[in-house]
Amino acid sequence: MRNAITRFLRLSLRVFYRRIEMVGLERVPEGPVIFAVNHPNGLVDPLFLLCFAPRRVSFLAKAPIFGYPFIGWIARKFDGIPVYRKQDETRGSNRETFGRARGVLRGGGSIAIFPEGTTHSDPQLRELKTGVARIALGADVDGLAIVPTGIYYTAKHIFRSEALVVFGEPIPVASTVVEDEEPPADAVAALTAKVDEGLDAVTLQADSHAALELIARAEDIFTAEADQPLAEELELRRRFIEGYHELRVRDRARLEKLASAITQLAAELQRAKLDPHELVPAFEVPLLLRVVILAPLALAGTIINYPAYRAVGFMAKRFSKGEDELVATIKFLAAFALFPLTWIAVATFAGLRFGVVWAIASLLVQPMLAHIAMVVSEDLGDVIGDLRGMKHGSRFVARRNAIREEILAVAGALNSSSAD
Repeated sequence: MRNAITRFLRLSLRVFYRRIEMVGLERVPEGPVIFAVNHPNGLVDPLFLLCFAPRRVSFLAKAPIFGYPFIGWIARKFDGIPVYRKQDETRGSNRETFGRARGVLRGGGSIAIFPEGTTHSDPQLRELKTGVARIALGADVDGLAIVPTGIYYTAKHIFRSEALVVFGEPIPVASTVVEDEEPPADAVAALTAKVDEGLDAVTLQADSHAALELIARAEDIFTAEADQPLAEELELRRRFIEGYHELRVRDRARLEKLASAITQLAAELQRAKLDPHELVPAFEVPLLLRVVILAPLALAGTIINYPAYRAVGFMAKRFSKGEDELVATIKFLAAFALFPLTWIAVATFAGLRFGVVWAIASLLVQPMLAHIAMVVSEDLGDVIGDLRGMKHGSRFVARRNAIREEILAVAGALNSSSAD
């Protein structure tokens, strides 16, 4: 049952996110492991570990989740371990949670924890809780390692955006003799600091959302490549943030001038409905032919599924209450309900009107039509973008190149200063 659920959830993630990449799988050891994971995107975050980690994972999750319909059932099927927080007013204790987690580790298994304690959209990691260190040190098991794990989204709540999971360097945990399974406070603090350092190395952080947005625009303009590996994008943005902070200290006027040029170009590109990678378009005739050939099927899929698609968006906006970290979760849950209900309704109508064979055929065909509609919509967007680029892109190229040269010049100047 677990394997079937995993395959279904993996497929669902690949539908929601246009591209998913994994980096550092080879770093995950074979012995007992604790995955310490950042938590930017609600209930979607654990799915990446459950579906793509090279190990069978048991997640620690707040106790109320286990009482939710559907979600609670999945949590139990995946051997989830409830965490009893005071604010949740649930029966249970840390002793019970830690005991179960340590039992999994002593059996050579792996667990995953969000050490920040809650999901959020802050530009930086929140102060880490000590649970990871306390469980690890109290497990008293040889060969235990903590693997800092970063989840990076290009736009976490947007359908057909992209996601990256980075497994960092393992942190070995020495076997510790403890009284009553509670390790010394100084050892807990030291190990928590190492986990924090490890997460810093696999996540993207800045001192403000404005800085992150500026860095994203700068990286888009600098690379202007639609198919750049996400690991390279993450690393480049991390380097840009380092340069941003250094330049703000050393030459704030130059930073403000560069930031103004980046922001202005990004705004003008948005008004022209152009992405940076479309400034030098690569028009693909096969892509256009695919759009033309599949257009009738895509139209049928759009007509059938568009009401459910709009309803999912409405529910996400209504129930997330402006909290971006909840949007993708609500979209996932709403889609699981509304799209199958739509297909069942259409199949029921077909069955009543034309017979059972048509109802069965309808159930089989509708998901394929939905997939075709999604693919053709994306292809059409690429074709239109390339056409806009052919018409308007040339007037932005010189400014894009000037910004790119300035970024390189700034990097060179900062490197020279550091060498001195």
